[in-house]
Parts: sequence; structure tokens; C-alpha cells
Amino acid sequence: MHRGRITVCGLALVAALGLAGCGGGGADSGGGARSQAPAAAMDTSTVRTSNSPLGTVLVDGSGRTLYLFTADGKNTNSMDCDAACLKLWPPMEGKPKAGDGVDAGLIGTTRGGGRSQVTYAGHPLYYYADDQTAGDVKGQGVDGVWFVLDAQGAAIRTAAPTTSATEDGGNGGYGY
Repeated sequence: MHRGRITVCGLALVAALGLAGCGGGGADSGGGARSQAPAAAMDTSTVRTSNSPLGTVLVDGSGRTLYLFTADGKNTNSMDCDAACLKLWPPMEGKPKAGDGVDAGLIGTTRGGGRSQVTYAGHPLYYYADDQTAGDVKGQGVDGVWFVLDAQGAAIRTAAPTTSATEDGGNGGYGY
């Protein structure tokens, strides 16, 4: 009887360890879908500058390019855009801090939909979902309304080089 209890406990331990190994904490847990980046590795609270094919542009602490939407008003976010818009153009959210190359006095937030969106020089900041790695500028000029920003908070309207341009010719940019 004692031997049976040990066997059951041993099997339970092996099963628990096996399940723990399936937890999927990592950049790719085998689901085939590419994630933006592991949460632990991303620094999405910092606004800083980085060199890009378009010049010096605003990025987050992980190097992901930040964009403005020209139809947004000063300190007015578009958190009310539909699900497709938010999926393609997710807002930079949270409590921001200044990194290298930016003016801390230009960093702020605006609220909408119960959330806080980061602003720079009054422009709400967004990511572009098709930018998969640090330095990508695939959202540049999409629909003629989405642009990267310089360190002063102005839109850089230069066309992105063809190697970094959107492959769909700007279609599907959801010009909200």
C-alpha cells in the first residue's frame, strides 16, 4: 500500500512538471503566430530617438517606431477607433519617461476610453502592427496620414525607402 502511494505521488510530480513545461512563457510558444516581442524584453514606457532611413525618429525603449495620425487634434487621441484600427495602429499607452534625444517637456498623456495614451508635442503616439523589428518604418506615409516624428515632434513626410515601405502600397491603412 505504501509503495502504491509513492508511485501515485511520483506520477503526479512528473505530470505537474510536464504541464509546467507547456506553459509557453517565451517569445514563441509554438503557436505559429509571431508576437510583437516578449513582454519582458519590451520597454514600451520610454520615448527616445533613433536613427532610421528617414532620419532621427521617435521610438520606444525597444526601438519600435512611433507614429502620429495627422487627423488627431492636439492632445486628442483616437482611442475610439474600431477594433481593426486599434489592431493595425495600437496606441502607445501608459506612463511615459524621456529617453535619449527627446525633450522631456514634450512628453505627456491624454485619456480616452479609460486609458492613458502617450503624446509627444501634443501628438498621440501609435505603433504600426506591420513593423516587426526595431527600426522598421513600414507605416510611414500610409494613406497619406500616418507619419514618423522627429525629436521636435514634427511629422517627417519623407517617403520611406522601398525596402522599408509597406508592401501593400498603403492599402488597408485604416485612415482613422
